[in-house]
Amino acid sequence: MNIAIIGTGYVGLVTGTCFADMGMQVVCVDNNEAKVQGLRQGVIPIYEPGLAPLVKKNHEAGRLSFTTSLKEGIADAEAVFIAVGTPPDEDGSADLSHVLGVAGEIGDCLDGYKVIVTKSTVPVGTAELVRARVRECLERRGATDVEFDVASNPEFLKEGAAIKDFMSPDRVVVGVDSERARKVMQRIYRPFLISSDRMLFTDIPSAEMIKYAANAMLATRISFMNDIANLCDLVGANVDMVRKGIGSDARIGTKFLYPGCGYGGSCFPKDVKAIISTARKHGYDMRVLRAVEEVNEAQKHLLFEKLERHFDGRLKGRRVALWGLAFKPETDDMRQAPSLVLIDELLKAGATVRVYDPVAMNECRRILGDNVEYGANIYDAALEADAIMLVTEWKEFRMPSWGVVHKAMRLPAEGEPLPPVLDGRNIYDRSELNSAGFTYYGLGK
Repeated sequence: MNIAIIGTGYVGLVTGTCFADMGMQVVCVDNNEAKVQGLRQGVIPIYEPGLAPLVKKNHEAGRLSFTTSLKEGIADAEAVFIAVGTPPDEDGSADLSHVLGVAGEIGDCLDGYKVIVTKSTVPVGTAELVRARVRECLERRGATDVEFDVASNPEFLKEGAAIKDFMSPDRVVVGVDSERARKVMQRIYRPFLISSDRMLFTDIPSAEMIKYAANAMLATRISFMNDIANLCDLVGANVDMVRKGIGSDARIGTKFLYPGCGYGGSCFPKDVKAIISTARKHGYDMRVLRAVEEVNEAQKHLLFEKLERHFDGRLKGRRVALWGLAFKPETDDMRQAPSLVLIDELLKAGATVRVYDPVAMNECRRILGDNVEYGANIYDAALEADAIMLVTEWKEFRMPSWGVVHKAMRLPAEGEPLPPVLDGRNIYDRSELNSAGFTYYGLGK
């Protein structure tokens, strides 16, 4: 089966590579010549565990190819997946210019039946806009007899586990409005669902809404637990015990009940804004999600506020070690990351920031340049530091030698409390840190 993927970003490259690994002929199209040349040579523009060897394997086997020519890329394809970016506009709505631009290009060269699939995260009604744009281009060409269908196939990939998520999906959601498109999509996903049929066919608007609703629900659980953790701090409760107590209820479950210093990345912040914007355009106020967004933005400042209180507001001249830059482990993605908010506040307060992350250092250099110092590891980052902030819960951060860390740090001035460790992900034990000579600050405990 021949598949075309338009866009070689996170979603497009993972999708195309996994399809190719199942034996399909996949052409990935991107208008960035340098990116395409790099992919042909095995240079992967994103960090995702397991992706690089899979791209190399399938490219060498001839199942996965890359081109800048959309016309060439879709020529033999039975399905064309649009997987380009939908960044937020100034009002929070999804910017569909790239999606509709691709739809126009497809319409300009479409010469036979294909299913045009929106894989990008798009608001309800986008498939109809894509359909209208393709028809408009066909009419301009005088090719109104060319048939096509439009489908919606939202992605549910977790950064850091995208290959597993795609190869063994919880569910595959496909919105269609014709039996012909349904059969094509069923054939595409059959290899992934041999052991269990987890394919959900819906109407197109419902498929478009499912993606936003799923991310909004997960974001809501995160902000809810952060609110609960902050209240636990005030009333003397332990959020870990609260989390276990409510998570034992089968109606609630344990997933996404861990408090932290705020969610980030390319999905949750953007998608929450987009669904709020969609509702506003239809005269409805998403009050719960506005609160979710508000709580999350406040949570990103929490570690700074705790540090400021620890030093009685005297942060000028302090050195702070920041462990973790990516918005979550197993990715180098720093979009909307809490680390960026904390670094900005620390620098404005006159502190020096020394950072370390296992994979996001180059991304940090691209974003912040020389505004921060860069450590070679967690111990190097802690050299002469007055405080440590744990922002991303990478595995290598879980059991440091606290004795080595303590020796690396600067001794507190006379009369000052023990050096603080601010645990933004609640992965450390208070008693262990206290006995090692630190003041421990967690969330909700």
